[in-house]
Amino acid sequence: MSPHFGTHHWSKNTIQRCQKTVQGCKMIFGTPFLATPIGVALSGTSFSGELPTSIGRLGSLTALDISSCEFTGKIPHSLANLTDLTHLFLSENNFSVGTLSCQLTSFTLSKNQLSGQIPSCLMNLTHLTSLFLLENSLEGPIPSSLFELVNLRYLFLYSNYLNGTVELHLLSKLKDLTDLDLSSNRFSFLNYNKNELEWLSLFDNKIHGPIPKWMWNISKETLEVLDLSRNFLTGFDQHSVVLPWSRLHYVRLDSNMPQGPLPIPPPSTIQYSVSGNKLRGEIPPLLCNMASLMLLDLSSNNLNGRIPPCLANLSKSLLVLDLGSNDFNGENQFQGQLPRSLANCMMLEHLVLGNNQIDDIFPFWLGAVPHLKVLILGYNKFHGEMGSWHTNFRFPQLCAIDLSDNEFTSDLPSEYFQNWDTMKLTNVSNGLWYLQANTRIEMQGYTTNFPYNYSMTITNKGMQRFYEKIPDILKAIDFSGNNFIGQIPTYIGNLQGLHLLNLGDNNLSGPIPSSLGNLTQLESLDLSKNKFSGEIPWQLTRMTFLGFFNVSDNHLTGPIPQGKQFATFSNTSFDGNPGLCGTPLSRACHSPEAPPPTPSSSKEGSVSKFDWKFALMGYGSGIVIGISIGYSLTSWKHEWFVKTFGNRQRKWARIERMGLRS
Repeated sequence: MSPHFGTHHWSKNTIQRCQKTVQGCKMIFGTPFLATPIGVALSGTSFSGELPTSIGRLGSLTALDISSCEFTGKIPHSLANLTDLTHLFLSENNFSVGTLSCQLTSFTLSKNQLSGQIPSCLMNLTHLTSLFLLENSLEGPIPSSLFELVNLRYLFLYSNYLNGTVELHLLSKLKDLTDLDLSSNRFSFLNYNKNELEWLSLFDNKIHGPIPKWMWNISKETLEVLDLSRNFLTGFDQHSVVLPWSRLHYVRLDSNMPQGPLPIPPPSTIQYSVSGNKLRGEIPPLLCNMASLMLLDLSSNNLNGRIPPCLANLSKSLLVLDLGSNDFNGENQFQGQLPRSLANCMMLEHLVLGNNQIDDIFPFWLGAVPHLKVLILGYNKFHGEMGSWHTNFRFPQLCAIDLSDNEFTSDLPSEYFQNWDTMKLTNVSNGLWYLQANTRIEMQGYTTNFPYNYSMTITNKGMQRFYEKIPDILKAIDFSGNNFIGQIPTYIGNLQGLHLLNLGDNNLSGPIPSSLGNLTQLESLDLSKNKFSGEIPWQLTRMTFLGFFNVSDNHLTGPIPQGKQFATFSNTSFDGNPGLCGTPLSRACHSPEAPPPTPSSSKEGSVSKFDWKFALMGYGSGIVIGISIGYSLTSWKHEWFVKTFGNRQRKWARIERMGLRS
């Protein structure tokens, strides 16, 4: 809560005694209060029902926060009795608008399933400095009377169904306006000459054509946040591609249609993303001047040339570097070697260079980067041996690695498998969390978080999938489409946190190690198109989460293990192995000896109800994790499509509280 007023925080025991009901809420609002200015914070307590009219007795109340509860119904008329109430936070409930106090300066009614037009009663709140109505279902145009609220500093209407032409000259009436977010609506815009904006977010609207001249000329000395992503912008209505806003921290121009060279933001930039466009040319050295840059996403463009070594200038700040899929027409891609200077980027967590033409040996030296979690190098020209593991190049926090479709020719890196400690962890955190960079940006007088979800494209369950968000529990190895030789090291069975293992389309041989059965979290195992021989180990039936299994086109022999997940796999999982027999193949096993029993049952016969229970449980779990990950089917050639039209989540932590800093 704001430091400008006192707060009354109810203890956990008091709230439990109230039983989180409407009656309990009446008990709280019926208690005596001090005569001094006071605030009540009950957010996240799961109170439900209608807000009791007795709240109108709290005559000295100046601030009320009941966000993230389960209230319903109209905002009670008695709130109008609270003539000292200035801050009201009602987000994440199911309110409809009733009578409001005319003294309000900060009002939040986000995520309340509001529908219809913007409520006309809001126009009576002439003292408002902050209005947050984001993530509702409001529709229609912005009423012109809203622009009569001349004290507004923060106006956030993000993620509704509002439409029409915003006559931005009306915003000129709002002399104090600094933060404007009209994103994820259906607006088009006319000229605007406001010169003191700090925050301008118009992403996911219907802005067509080049970035207009009026936008280049506003707020050059004050603008810190600019988001024009997911529009229909075709370029820059200026000859210069140096962005004119000298204080920018956050710049997103993703998923538009501009061509030409890469725009250059100012040195103050912390997040810069222009993915999913048609930008051409090389990365200009001026980008290396952004010494505070934490996130650089240039993926899915037409960029080419070499990756500049001067990116090491960002060594003290860079968390995310995504240069993947610069391949719209098959010609423009990054080439040459990786600059060794990237090893100096000690903060780097997420490195995506897939689908380019990088020609180099395996960058073992990146193993010295202590926080690297995601390394995507697939579809390039990496070659040779992976090299020996060294104590200084351990990749200690690696969660996902993709080396697919390169030209590696060595044995599988057994020493790496022994020392990738994070992939050995099977503990699951409470709730579902995602890998992300939380960049904190110092604005004028306050700090704002801008979360950025890590993403990747990787082969899972036989298909290219775009993971818009990567769960922090996901562990993945994709070495497919190379020329790795030799046997699978038994040490791979120590990576018990793995969910995805793809070694398909290589030149591996020997038996499938029984130690793979230790990978009990595994959901996808692809060993197809190799030269494996011998029987499929029965220990693989331990993997009760396995939803995809492919050993086709090898030299395997003997009976296929039965039960649990193996009861769900079709013929295609085993095709191209003339020596295999048993269900699901039509070839019966003629050996006088029965197939080896699985450890769960000594009377296997046909698949028992017990086995089906486990099979369905495992298969279902795989689907649940897959859905929660939120991947979309795609291919490298169409990754730009997903990035262009995917629903990229944008949430800024506690943004609705900014009105309290006045």
